[in-house]
Amino acid sequence: MRSSERAMIAFAIACMGFLYGAIATVPELGSTRVVFQTNYGDIEFGFYPSVAPKTVEHIFKLVRLGGYNTNHFFRVDKGFVAQVADVANGRTAPMNEDQKLEAEKTIVGEFSDVKHVRGILSMGRYSDPDSAQSSFSMLLGDAPHLDGTYAIFGKVTKGDETLRKLEEVPTRREGIFVMPTERISILSTYYYDTKTETCEEDRFVLKRRLAASAVEIEKQRMRCFP
Repeated sequence: MRSSERAMIAFAIACMGFLYGAIATVPELGSTRVVFQTNYGDIEFGFYPSVAPKTVEHIFKLVRLGGYNTNHFFRVDKGFVAQVADVANGRTAPMNEDQKLEAEKTIVGEFSDVKHVRGILSMGRYSDPDSAQSSFSMLLGDAPHLDGTYAIFGKVTKGDETLRKLEEVPTRREGIFVMPTERISILSTYYYDTKTETCEEDRFVLKRRLAASAVEIEKQRMRCFP
């Protein structure tokens, strides 16, 4: 085998290894979807329960409790992150006891080999790796320096056009943070399950087919058994 052929084979193997590694670090989304309805449009996201189960359970419970309603994005750094404020400090509405209890919990850092790229959801925290509570970022670009040190728990599934609108909002810098000059409110939130939605669609199609079959059977009955 000539050296050029060996080089080509080695290159092909290296590419396959790279592709396998990239595929291996793309986790499967769960069926739950959450929608944040903001004053700039809707943002939908899903969870990675196999990557960060405790984080997913905590954030989804806050969503179910209505914890993110009236909260806001306190940070928008174009090409980097749009960050949701802590529930305990970012809401305009007062919290009830259930919301307060869940919002004050800290979550163990569930770090993984999933990459920080645009659309990824990543928990905010302090210097303590186990200090995450309810603030999280939606990535507006690739941020490899965050890989392995911040807990990724999901990704945006719809609403990239809304994220692009947020990137155009005027900002000001306060220390390390780039913050919008106007409030970007999360007006309300809701969630649904894609499996349930699929079943509803399947039932609708089945009902239509059964109705059509019933009409056809009646035509046959009238023709054959007048």
